[in-house]
Amino acid sequence: MVKRLAVYCGSATPRDPMYMELAWSVGRTLAERGIGVVYGGGRLGLMGAVADGALQAGGEVIGIIPQALVDAEVAHRGLTELHVVGGMHDRKRAFTDLADGFVTIPGGTGTMDELWEALSWAQIGYHTDPVGLLNAGGYYDHLVSFWEKMGDVGFLRPQHRGLLIIADTLEDLLERMAAHVPAQPIVRMSADDL
Repeated sequence: MVKRLAVYCGSATPRDPMYMELAWSVGRTLAERGIGVVYGGGRLGLMGAVADGALQAGGEVIGIIPQALVDAEVAHRGLTELHVVGGMHDRKRAFTDLADGFVTIPGGTGTMDELWEALSWAQIGYHTDPVGLLNAGGYYDHLVSFWEKMGDVGFLRPQHRGLLIIADTLEDLLERMAAHVPAQPIVRMSADDL
């Protein structure tokens, strides 16, 4: 059972208000379902909207933020818990330790870094949690095509193609993530299978 999900998203506020509304709705919906949110700890952009949506619905929100971002005064001070860590590697490790799965909503390079690490760690076998991608409004269409291309070319093993769980709506994504069956990790494969 999923108790907490790490939500990866941008700290920017895009021009189109759809993205902020989506982030707030994701936070609210998770809280209404009794699922805690673990996220980057910021108060700005989509990050802040996810946290505020969950908090307004009475949900648990745990922020993980590097000290440098606290010093830059971007930390959200109204969370259930705020963990200050040394750097980005510590932050991503904490996401994995505190959450039962990962949901990526629109974001930029930091969001991509977090998503790819969650996927690579699942592929290797460092965790067995579901990794979801919310492709709202087609934002990640090109990324989904790239994921498929990696599999078609052979850089993504057939048994790992299902590691990235993709849906256009949060409801569908959460259903698919709930049905997640861990793939055979690389650490349990023979050299001939690699």
